[in-house]
Amino acid sequence: MSSSDSTSLSASSSSESTESDRSRDDWLGKEGMSSGVGTNGMPMEVVREVREDPPEELEESNWPAKGGYGWVAADVRDQPSLFRWSRLLNSWLNCTPVMSRGVSGDIVSLERVSAIDRVCHGQEGATEKFFYMYMCHFSQLHVRLPFDDFTMDVLRALNVAPTQLHPNSWAYLQAFRILCESLYLEPSPHAFLYFYDTRPRRPTTWLSLISRPSISRLDAFSQSFKHFKDGYFKVVVKEGGEPHFLNADGSTKFPFSWTNNPSRYKDI
Repeated sequence: MSSSDSTSLSASSSSESTESDRSRDDWLGKEGMSSGVGTNGMPMEVVREVREDPPEELEESNWPAKGGYGWVAADVRDQPSLFRWSRLLNSWLNCTPVMSRGVSGDIVSLERVSAIDRVCHGQEGATEKFFYMYMCHFSQLHVRLPFDDFTMDVLRALNVAPTQLHPNSWAYLQAFRILCESLYLEPSPHAFLYFYDTRPRRPTTWLSLISRPSISRLDAFSQSFKHFKDGYFKVVVKEGGEPHFLNADGSTKFPFSWTNNPSRYKDI
């Protein structure tokens, strides 16, 4: 359960007795309120608003953990999301753009994760196709939905889900796309990946693009993204969004879930 406090002040009569103050404090305690003393020596009331999370979201903590992900590094599969709480996700979405201009938000549904969901989990038990995204993709890297063909082609060439590619590497991808657009060039995944190596690790963790020193054209961030791991949520593809994310045969245009065999540079 979480709570947020708001304070309101009201002066009480100076003729109130100590006994009546005590009785009022007892009543305020029962109502979720308390009393104190203001800076001028006058009693004040503190109104405490208790905000409860839905019981079904609290109950999820008792669900059994999902198995079968021993191939994923422990720091990935053990990391829960802040967005298991719907109120936090809704609050963040109210101040962060996610969709491209002119695109209907009805093509996807942005949903919280359960207490036992992890960013590396697959589509087990899902009735609709979905993939995970990190909040930093939108708030710091200015990614927008739906993805363009270049972005989906890079994910497919690397054989990784969106959250499986490290945010630092997303920054390279975004910078290359903007550079090409400024030069009126069509960004190509093979041209982009020519400048990088990939070295997938075991157990599987976030995949990073490693600049090839002799031909590097984009500078790396001075500081690596570090505080992104607990900010993921679900992007559920709705019927109107299928042409953007699915092929005609129903297959996905890029890996929706983490894979245990990301591509090495020599495979691209």
